[in-house]
Amino acid sequence: MIKAGIFVVAAALIAGGLGTAQAAPPPQVAQCAGCHGADGMGNPVAGFPALAGQPTEYLEQQLYAFKHGTRRNAIMKSFALGLTAADRRAIATYYHDLPAIAPTALPAAPSDATGATLAMNGAGIGTDHAIPACDSCHGAGGLGVAPAFPRLAGEPAAYIAAQLTDWQSGSRSETDVHLMHNIAVMLSPAQIKAVSEYFAALPPTGK
Repeated sequence: MIKAGIFVVAAALIAGGLGTAQAAPPPQVAQCAGCHGADGMGNPVAGFPALAGQPTEYLEQQLYAFKHGTRRNAIMKSFALGLTAADRRAIATYYHDLPAIAPTALPAAPSDATGATLAMNGAGIGTDHAIPACDSCHGAGGLGVAPAFPRLAGEPAAYIAAQLTDWQSGSRSETDVHLMHNIAVMLSPAQIKAVSEYFAALPPTGK
């Protein structure tokens, strides 16, 4: 009777989502953890981004882009070359299902309002050189909008800045829309630095 009772309670917890365990990681994840962390929250000091909680489709697309050269990174290309479509889906799903975790400390918020203004309001709105607010695609607080727009909040400033520079130069071009290229080419180095530092100081959990 006691064992039966325990089974019923455990089943109820699982059915309610309280006992649901994270799926076993695909074997390739062991390589990912070296840079992106066992918890998928990246390495801010080294500038490696967090993958945990990011949209599945976005992560899958990036692995495809690294494999086919529309996003350039030698380390990621060597990893992605051996992945099948099923591998990419499994890895992306695994990291999407990992919870974003707030770090013990975040970088100090910039004292200058340039980054916050770009993120929330954009710049030059109503002109031929209008830069839309980052939050208009990436969501309030930079928390991301599935399926295409990743979370920026809490990502390393060096990583965000490097991506904006890559969008400017064309070494990132994994979509046919060219939305980010068209925005990035209008950003000055000072604006890139400011908006990168702004998002890096935001909690990835939104709290």
